[in-house]
Amino acid sequence: MPSSFPENSVGLVTPQCLHFDEPLVLRSGKRIASYDLMVETYGTLNAARSNAILVCHALSGDHHAAGYHKESDSKPGWWDNCIGPGKPIDTRKFFVVCLNNLGGCAGSTGPTSLNPETGTFYGPDFPVVTVRDWVNSQARLMDRLGIVQWAAVIGGSLGGMQVMRWSISYPERLRHAIMIAVAPKLSAQNIAFNEVARQSITADPHFHDGRYLEHGTYPKKGVMLARMVGHITYLSDSAMREKFGKASEELPSEAIKSNFGRDLRSGKLSFGLDVDFQVESYLHYQGERFSERFDANTYLLMTKALDYFDPTVDYDGDLAKAFEHSQCRFLLMSFSSDWRFPPERTREIVNALLKARKPVSYLEIDADQGHDAFLLPVPRYMQALSTYLARVSDEVNR
Repeated sequence: MPSSFPENSVGLVTPQCLHFDEPLVLRSGKRIASYDLMVETYGTLNAARSNAILVCHALSGDHHAAGYHKESDSKPGWWDNCIGPGKPIDTRKFFVVCLNNLGGCAGSTGPTSLNPETGTFYGPDFPVVTVRDWVNSQARLMDRLGIVQWAAVIGGSLGGMQVMRWSISYPERLRHAIMIAVAPKLSAQNIAFNEVARQSITADPHFHDGRYLEHGTYPKKGVMLARMVGHITYLSDSAMREKFGKASEELPSEAIKSNFGRDLRSGKLSFGLDVDFQVESYLHYQGERFSERFDANTYLLMTKALDYFDPTVDYDGDLAKAFEHSQCRFLLMSFSSDWRFPPERTREIVNALLKARKPVSYLEIDADQGHDAFLLPVPRYMQALSTYLARVSDEVNR
């Protein structure tokens, strides 16, 4: 491994594109005749094929969860904090699988792919996919890899919703379900945030009813606004104060709090409509960077998948009933400052599991980073995940 990579990194990784010819019938009734899934794996599958972990990504994630694609990469995969030798998902002990979900824009079949029936981009014709559809495609991937049962399925946010669906749809195919910063379904407020984001994209004059690729353009402003709205909801008020307050050497912590993270970008007000505050500059930067890598139609699809998720829909609205046939053990974790999926929403799942008499552990972590905490190396979070997965490793690597 090149010396430029940290010792506990999985190092250089190469994604694989796996093709599936068997049609996938979607929850909507539509079907995808054939499709590709872009996949990365880390670690080694043991002789018993019992040490495999599936990592499910959230809204803006993809298959690149850990390591580097080339030596010149400045940043590793999106969950590199958790995956690697000696990390909570220890690749010396586990074979880790992560994929870009259907409808994605990182190599799996989605709106930016060519529709074999028309020879043009799918664009807005790509069907709406749901969490259930993703899990069904992941089960096919599991079969392709020759894995009978996952040691664990793990995910945060929208990834945690996929974990929940795994425990309901394929109860015999996972030993442990680990859900982080998750809710049983979206609140009206969350659906509202998603709709504002979608409207910002579809109202962009460069959207062209979703056929922007055919016009050689892109709704950049709309995607930027969508990301800015979303990013605000991923951070807590205290996280913003810390990020955009004066350095501690300049001001005591009390002054940072009293300033509410309102640092000026240039040190003075413009008395115009220019970007004055550092938080504004930060949001513009995040939106710009996101718009360069993420497809607008994919963003619309992913937010719809979030909105539609409701595991009780086939169980008369009873979450405990939905878990009735689950066979795995459950670990759920929430974060105190997460106001997008607050701890009380996670406790709804815990209470339903207890009502269904399922083995469940729950930890609420005191953290200031908001919903984004599940992506960050919060010490208690890392320790809890490491301890739990060490026991899982003991089970499957005997």
